[in-house]
Amino acid sequence: MFIKDIFASKKPVLSFEVFPPKKAENFDKVKNTITEISKIPVDYMSVTYGAGGSTSKLTPELAGYMQNELGVTSLAHLTCVSLTKHQVREMLVKLKSLGIQNILALRGDIPQDADFPLPDGYRYASELTEDIKKFGGFCVGGACYPECHPDSENISADIDNLKKKVDAGADFLVTQMFFDNTAFYDFRDKCVKKGINVPITAGLMPLTSASQVERMCVLSGGATMPSAFTKILSKYIDNPVALRQAGIAYVINQTMELVANDIDGIHIYTMNNPDTANRIVDAVNGMF
Repeated sequence: MFIKDIFASKKPVLSFEVFPPKKAENFDKVKNTITEISKIPVDYMSVTYGAGGSTSKLTPELAGYMQNELGVTSLAHLTCVSLTKHQVREMLVKLKSLGIQNILALRGDIPQDADFPLPDGYRYASELTEDIKKFGGFCVGGACYPECHPDSENISADIDNLKKKVDAGADFLVTQMFFDNTAFYDFRDKCVKKGINVPITAGLMPLTSASQVERMCVLSGGATMPSAFTKILSKYIDNPVALRQAGIAYVINQTMELVANDIDGIHIYTMNNPDTANRIVDAVNGMF
């Protein structure tokens, strides 16, 4: 099922992100984890591509497993920074052969020790989006940053580039994680004024361990951390059990407020943790 059709049929949409194992020998273990997560009522699940495409070979297999064995609509991430156009076409052929209908088109982080763009490669995700649409048969999602992409000059320029991505064929957008709902509302208003009218789903990641803090800061692209969030860090950083509970509670509160403000969808970065995903969904039961 095309994800754009899910957005057309209900609101809000609930989705989860999971990631493949770094090593092929751990594939069955991750499959078992994903099977547990899939038991939670969810509209679709996305599978990451891995930094620099490090898990790219496992992404189609895991997305295909979700789609064909678990019966869950899957969204396969596709990062083009390290791929030529020929390699992208090969990946599209493979995804289509597995029955996968949805792709999240991403540029990815520019490698420091490699040429960019590659000869016959891509500079922008909008170019990848356009090629996927020309290939045909896929619903395409795009990424966005509520508080500006780190490589953009400012938020206005970033939204101009986002409009190019939507004009190239992006059917819906998924935000990078954020911790301040006000920042999201401001971003959504700017998108509307720019003529971006596709669904925008909010990406949320629950803080469940102290080791996650630095990773969250990097992945969020420098997102604002409001005082309610930093107070959780300062008070519970040395108490793992309390930190986990407070982090999950924070995302639950974010979700409730976003749904009350007519959000298109919520995308939970699960970190492959069924218990975390389950606790959030249980707490907001009936909202989706």
